[in-house]
Amino acid sequence: MPSPTMPIFRNEDDLAQLPASERIRYRLVGADRRYHANDNIAAYIKDGEIDELKAEVQSHMQGVLEALVIDTENDHNTGDTARRVAKMFIDEVFRGRYVKAPAVTEFPNASRLNELMIVGPIKVRSACSHHLCPILGKVWIGIMPNEHSNLIGLSKYARICDWIMSRPQIQEEAVIMLADELQDRVKPDGLAIVMEADHFCMHWRGVKDDESMMTNSVMRGAFLKNPDLRREFLSLLSKKNVS
Repeated sequence: MPSPTMPIFRNEDDLAQLPASERIRYRLVGADRRYHANDNIAAYIKDGEIDELKAEVQSHMQGVLEALVIDTENDHNTGDTARRVAKMFIDEVFRGRYVKAPAVTEFPNASRLNELMIVGPIKVRSACSHHLCPILGKVWIGIMPNEHSNLIGLSKYARICDWIMSRPQIQEEAVIMLADELQDRVKPDGLAIVMEADHFCMHWRGVKDDESMMTNSVMRGAFLKNPDLRREFLSLLSKKNVS
């Protein structure tokens, strides 16, 4: 339920008096749902509210530019920056928060495939939730299917990756979320994910290290239990020049 500090609204008509962001937050709190930077909140957004959100973000972004002492009225380069940034955040780089999971056709494993499948590299783009700086990298996915697994097309792996990665987050959590989504959809005997990425919060600021990359992995099922399978997967990735 909404917290005691939040006003109680009887229906959506009453909620309509609030800005879109507050209406959405009210629904989330009422449903006791988390809304961290890397959470998908599409189920709590009503028709038309995305455009309202963009208008809110544009207004607040204009305030940020003014706080940075940028003369957007006379600077031809920044006059439309607030609108562009709002559109970029909601429609593009953080889109995975605001839209439902992509429709993915799943078909049964009629041939009873049970050999290691590797998909990748899939190019991924995300953002660090600490500084909202870009994270650009690649993902490799290993699948050990069984006769009950749901198989999905090659391009669908890329769509699911993009949906998960298009949110502010840290890489360690991103690969776990991707693993959870694929485990739920494919239901394989084993699942392995390796992600290698550049973090612009290191390249662009802080230590300004242009060489460092981060590589991490998630292993599930057969990849955890069978060291030979894990070794085969990592060996094949090594031949594909991971890192």
